[in-house]
Amino acid sequence: MKKYVEDLNFQGEEYVGEWTPWSPQDIRRKKCVLEAARLMADSVMTAPCAGGVPSVEVHIVYGQEEIEAIARKVEEIAHSQESWKEAFLYEAVMVRDSDVILFIGNTRCHETPLDAGCGMCGGTLDCGYFYDKKNHKYGLVDITDRSSDKMIDGPLCSARVGDLGYAVGSALWTAATLMVDARPFASIGMAGQKMGYCPKSGMVVAVPVAGKAKNPYVDVNVDYHLINMDKALDNTRKIYQTTRIIRGFDYRKWIPKPRKPGDQKTGGDE
Repeated sequence: MKKYVEDLNFQGEEYVGEWTPWSPQDIRRKKCVLEAARLMADSVMTAPCAGGVPSVEVHIVYGQEEIEAIARKVEEIAHSQESWKEAFLYEAVMVRDSDVILFIGNTRCHETPLDAGCGMCGGTLDCGYFYDKKNHKYGLVDITDRSSDKMIDGPLCSARVGDLGYAVGSALWTAATLMVDARPFASIGMAGQKMGYCPKSGMVVAVPVAGKAKNPYVDVNVDYHLINMDKALDNTRKIYQTTRIIRGFDYRKWIPKPRKPGDQKTGGDE
């Protein structure tokens, strides 16, 4: 009973702000975004799916080291293909500006097609197009070869991919309702898949989530991987320190003092 009474002592104060990054007040803000991301995950799991068969999984990732690892993986992939380079490098910066990364994957699109004869994939009406391009036996697809370096190892069942679209759309609707910034990315999804997030899925889309004054996923600079807020702050520090070192004066002698008419210049005032 004593513990219960203590729990009723509901009082205190918390300051919430996004600066300085990873400070106590910023972590409180990030926790708010984490709760939003968890509700987004609920939206994913309750999104409609073809045939009423569950086919999605979700990974919620947050934390300073975890976010940085994802950003570095995106940068690594960026340099593997020239056509990916610019977009992937920009989006790696967006990863670092995120509070939480939501990975959403479809577990059936690469292994168990709907087998409804729908022809949505552009092939034959018996899913033959899908099976002919997969290593399969007894009607079962062998998914043990995970060596592909393509963004998406197709072909995929279009009906299942549509399920993934519904799931991502549901997450984004919840994000908009909760007033947090979110945007889907294939690049970050690919990085997450290679890192083992959504391990059962054949296709993964990442939805980074942020609750900051400035939406980090729109209105970015040219050469964003070089010209962004972190780089600007670091460069400002570098310039500031360099000028102090070059001057080499005691700060008390460096501060300019107003001169009066007739004053003689002295070395200490310069």
